[in-house]
Amino acid sequence: MKALVYVSHKKTVLDPQGQTIRAALAGMGHLLIDSVRQGKFFEIELAPGTERKKAEEEIGQIAHDVLANPVIEEYRVEIVD
Repeated sequence: MKALVYVSHKKTVLDPQGQTIRAALAGMGHLLIDSVRQGKFFEIELAPGTERKKAEEEIGQIAHDVLANPVIEEYRVEIVD
């Protein structure tokens, strides 16, 4: 089983790296792109036999405490088999 954690800036937080990427894409002729939000992705292998509910709780806590800064970032956790 794996946990996938997606972390990105909250919509209300300026994302200068995303803006730079969007500007670079426009400079390369990709004019359909209106905005880009940059983030982080974590793929975490869970120990064999881990219970799904326990994994959701623990990875959610890890995402909140370690992987994201909840003041400026939001996160989403997926547990996949």
